[in-house]
Amino acid sequence: MTAAPIALVTGAGSGIGQSTSIALASVGYSVVVGGRRLDALEQTASRCREAGAESLAVSTDVRNRESVASLFERIRREFGRLDVVFNNAGRNAPQMPFEDMPFEVWQDVIDTNLTGTFLVTQESFRLMKTQRPHGGRIINNGSISAHAPRPFSAAYTATKHAITGLTKSTSLDGRPYGIACCQIDIGNAATEMAVGMGAEMLQADGSRAREPLMNVDDVARLVVFMAGLPLDANVQSATILATTMPYVGRG
Repeated sequence: MTAAPIALVTGAGSGIGQSTSIALASVGYSVVVGGRRLDALEQTASRCREAGAESLAVSTDVRNRESVASLFERIRREFGRLDVVFNNAGRNAPQMPFEDMPFEVWQDVIDTNLTGTFLVTQESFRLMKTQRPHGGRIINNGSISAHAPRPFSAAYTATKHAITGLTKSTSLDGRPYGIACCQIDIGNAATEMAVGMGAEMLQADGSRAREPLMNVDDVARLVVFMAGLPLDANVQSATILATTMPYVGRG
């Protein structure tokens, strides 16, 4: 059984999840990478091993309770404990008028972003409460949309507001067991999901504008900092964004 701290990253096959997994591996964590595409997860795990860390790739659908339970059974069997969770798995929906959004799209965004975070957090609580020493840290990926929505983003925005409430609730519920819960809100990291922002994005006034992006590795460094704090200290909420993106003020 490894003596290194154990981290779980969901949505680890690309983008923020992949970058954060490698960053955690680089500072000494053994990293479990979860997501739906095993081939992409294996690439992330390989890069974690190149950084000198032990890494385990587990195909996981966070929307599915049995799949999440199976992930945690692997963690228990392989490592025996869990120290850090980064709830990063998520999806967006195509921009469309609110009244035109298919129910199936709404439901899948809710299931992935909110229910998935709930299921992983619930299993994390069960393990972190009983392991010795008990405790751990859960970091939820919120969004700038937890503060200010984009046009035609009702499903995504609703989930990210809900993540803020879930983070606060689990912060309270985790206190007796040494479980610290926190949230990182990210704006315009240069990932595959954000590639369209380099083109013209719809703004609140109906215009379209190119938006600046920031390096995804800078997001990963902030997650690593939050993860590395002792459990008697917590960054409850952090916002990291491309400095000149249209967010602060009036755009």
